[in-house]
Amino acid sequence: MITLKKEVAMKIGVLSDTHNDFENLKKAIAIINESRVDLLIHCGDVTSIDMLHFMSEYPVILSFGNGDFITGELRTTLKEFNVNNFADYSYQGIFGEKQIGVTHGHIQKLYDDMVLSQKLDYLFTGHTHRRKDDRIGKTRIINPGALGGMYYQSRSICILDPDTDELIFKKIG
Repeated sequence: MITLKKEVAMKIGVLSDTHNDFENLKKAIAIINESRVDLLIHCGDVTSIDMLHFMSEYPVILSFGNGDFITGELRTTLKEFNVNNFADYSYQGIFGEKQIGVTHGHIQKLYDDMVLSQKLDYLFTGHTHRRKDDRIGKTRIINPGALGGMYYQSRSICILDPDTDELIFKKIG
């Protein structure tokens, strides 16, 4: 489990639904590098091990999506990069002083349980390929949009500063 305690201001880079789009992932990682994030969250549908190599320099939380068929291999590869990396269908933990959750969104019960618990400050999700910044009760629900796959909106990621609650969507392309 990744638990990062607050020592200085920290940022989270959030991406989802890469669907093997190497070019967009490279562009996204360049933005993440410039933004100096401390944690990388991938909300699912990374779809191949090769995509993980671009994220190897960061602590990573990966939620498996409906396109992630090789979950064991994805988990093993992430753990080889950093034993504290996390990969599963959902995640709940602490970042700084905030309770965070991550799930792809294709398993409705996981999503609903996290929202309805009202324990989370942030819930990061993917699957819809659409950017979202919404709140249900205490929980702020954030979807960074998609880097690959079906095209509903321009490609994007987001950067969150939990200390200030500032969320910036960054378009790719």
